[in-house]
Amino acid sequence: MHRLLCCCFIFVSLTATAQTGIFGSVHGVVHDPQHRPIASAHILLRAGHSALSFNASSNTDGAFSISSVPLGDYILTVTDSGFADYTQTVTVTGNSMVMLHFQMELAAVTQSVSVHAEQDSANIDSITSQTQIDRIDIARTPGADRTNSLAMVTDFVPGAYMTHDMLHMRGGHELSWLIDGVLIPGTNIASNVGPQIDPKDIDTLEIDRGSYSADLGDRTYGMFKVVPRTGFERNRDAELVLTAGNFYQTNDQLSLGDHSEKFAWYASLNGNRSNYGLQPAIPQPANDHESGFGGFASLLYNRDPANQFRLVTQVRTDDYQIPKDPNPSDWENQLYDSSGLSDAQRENDSYAALTWLHTFSAKTLTQVSPFFHFNQTNYRSNPNDQPVATIADETGIYTGLQASVTTTIAKNTLTAGIYGYAQHEDDLFGLIGSTSVNPIVNAGVQEAFIEDNYKPTSWLTLSAGERETHFAGAISETAVYPRVGIAAQIPKLNWVFRAFYGHFYQPPPVTTLSGSLLSFAQANGDSYIPLHGERNEEHQFGVQIPFHGWLLDADTFQTEAHNFLDHNNIGESSIFIPVTVQGALIQAWEITLRSPHLWRYGQIHLAYSNQIAQQTGGITGGLICNGPSQNPGDPCYVANGYSPLDHDQRNTLNAGMNANFPRRIFASFNAYYGSGFSNGFQDAPSPYSAAYLPSHTTADLALGKDFGERCTLTLNALNVGNTRALLDNSLTFGGFHYNDPRQLYAEFRYRFKF
Repeated sequence: MHRLLCCCFIFVSLTATAQTGIFGSVHGVVHDPQHRPIASAHILLRAGHSALSFNASSNTDGAFSISSVPLGDYILTVTDSGFADYTQTVTVTGNSMVMLHFQMELAAVTQSVSVHAEQDSANIDSITSQTQIDRIDIARTPGADRTNSLAMVTDFVPGAYMTHDMLHMRGGHELSWLIDGVLIPGTNIASNVGPQIDPKDIDTLEIDRGSYSADLGDRTYGMFKVVPRTGFERNRDAELVLTAGNFYQTNDQLSLGDHSEKFAWYASLNGNRSNYGLQPAIPQPANDHESGFGGFASLLYNRDPANQFRLVTQVRTDDYQIPKDPNPSDWENQLYDSSGLSDAQRENDSYAALTWLHTFSAKTLTQVSPFFHFNQTNYRSNPNDQPVATIADETGIYTGLQASVTTTIAKNTLTAGIYGYAQHEDDLFGLIGSTSVNPIVNAGVQEAFIEDNYKPTSWLTLSAGERETHFAGAISETAVYPRVGIAAQIPKLNWVFRAFYGHFYQPPPVTTLSGSLLSFAQANGDSYIPLHGERNEEHQFGVQIPFHGWLLDADTFQTEAHNFLDHNNIGESSIFIPVTVQGALIQAWEITLRSPHLWRYGQIHLAYSNQIAQQTGGITGGLICNGPSQNPGDPCYVANGYSPLDHDQRNTLNAGMNANFPRRIFASFNAYYGSGFSNGFQDAPSPYSAAYLPSHTTADLALGKDFGERCTLTLNALNVGNTRALLDNSLTFGGFHYNDPRQLYAEFRYRFKF
């Protein structure tokens, strides 16, 4: 570990540093019809949905470079006297280097001429499967812009779905949020609901799934790179969002922003409530109220062309009732009686991240980001709950630093960096009527990485890197894991084939049990031991097929996990404790289809996954059985071989469109199909005896209109047919879980100056 840290420090000291997770760069060459370079041509790179812009000039070789470009859609315009203006749409992805060539055409003498082109949407610089959506997609996709909604992920990403109130991707639920390029740490699995940021505060979201480069952390199953609103889309503008619908729901926000040449700011306040919150235990929700409020702020200061400072911060509180089945005679209550529950959970979350970006040259950039994260959940049971009434208070405080360096030397893009945090965990798990105080746990993570992306030719990218992690808590572990990949573009066809092989290590939760609750667990045949980190081995193969701005992306992958991180409940309670399972195997093939970015007709999207998620062996850490059993009826019994995970769904399909019509009318549609999750109760009185629960299909619709420049009205219908289906029969958050009922609501947006 120390050797790798020293190498990174020396590398940072000698070369300075470069791109972070949410930034890319744009490079190009400008030439005339005879392929002679054009010097001093003006290049304007303007964001597709805001006033953010970058300016550059070509040198004597006709070349130009623009670094530190946040991911998203852009319009690039090249102008020079005597030539027609050249305009091209450009999509910048995280850690990418967009290479462009412009052949300028002579302008007509008596008329103005512009040349337009669409960027080849295949990405030769990345070996990662990526999906990018922007704030227009989020605002128009039915239900996606509501606080705590994750439709912005599930509607667009293959193999992503919600079950037992948690987002799952690629067979796992340990996912990472990078807010403004800073990885927000969090290790308390299954204790939180919703995303790390209100969707209305997102400008661009890139979802990466698998085959990550060494600078992209540990979470194998999914990375969410968020470019938040910065104020560059505002000029002393405010926006008020009001919603109202069935279940007495409302989801409201007031946001303000402004910018000058050097400074931009954005701030928002939001509040929400509904009689429908968590996935219900029966088709008709009962005891399912939710409410919350929060605030977000972003500040960006360009001190000079070489130095930029960025600050993002958020505070949030949410309250949830735990759903129940009030009818004691229902078959669900014969398996898990929730009729007497009156439980609730409160969640508090806040974070702040300050980033300094320093540009040494067009090819070398440095980032230093100190950060802070506070996360707290408080679960309360009814004192009369049987057979056990439990309480849980979990408080995690994380303080750390992220720094990275990237520089381009010849045909190599070299990246190095460090990431680490100190964690203070103060948890209380107890039985009502007795005291169970758990010890305060201090833990820490130190990581270092180094990587080289080598482009011997314009159509080939080779990537090799290594990441090293040291975790210190109740146990101490060190992991060194290499990652290698290749991306190759077929000439003329422009198809991009990519392959990856790598290892990952995920630091474990530091949850502990003691006192009366530990005694209760031991009396029920359970015990508790510290968790070890999850170790994953992944290989992936994929292809991108572009066609006139459209992009078809297909991949197949296999992830083999050791000490697979999952969760288990205490008795028949809704308190669930993280556990590790001996092993897991996730295999799938996926396909996505997207229409051109900034397409005037809107956006078409399709995401399909055929996936098998299985586990093997017994529980190796956390809340474990006292000993293995050979009796199939024993709670500690573990069958030989592989069996489906509780969230295994073999086929998942989302397809939809955000369409633009005349008279400033727009409409959105999304259809979802799931083949059914694995069935945990196949015996009577359950009516479902098959290995998998029934398939389910839902459709969401939205219809809206802009009234001038100030007002927008949208009508939304989620699960139009009110299709009801049992998704899951695990005991987390109130027992069984049905899909969302039909929701109808109107959203009104009003924009004004302040």
